[in-house]
Amino acid sequence: MGALPVYRWRLAPDGYATRRQLRSQGLRPGGQPVAAQLERPRRRRGPLIAYLYRIDLARPVRPMTPARWAALAKANAARRICPECRRDAGYVIPASLGMCTPCAFPEPSLELRSA
Repeated sequence: MGALPVYRWRLAPDGYATRRQLRSQGLRPGGQPVAAQLERPRRRRGPLIAYLYRIDLARPVRPMTPARWAALAKANAARRICPECRRDAGYVIPASLGMCTPCAFPEPSLELRSA
């Protein structure tokens, strides 16, 4: 990657964009190679790097088909189901817990509280 032009942060010429910038314009890289990179210096670590693509070679984003919408809805629904109690939690289960909050932090029973 030494042959890529390197620009300082916010100083890239017109005609280049990051993946996020392309996406906000309704475009995608479309198989083109990385055209340049941005470097943002940091004090104690290596620089942050962002890859740039040429806007003139970018292609439009593919539209979502009904099957892709259905698959996305099914995947999002699966993220809400607690693997412990098998109920819909009403929110996305945190990966740090791996289960819904009531299963991760059960309430002590009433008998144990009074003792």
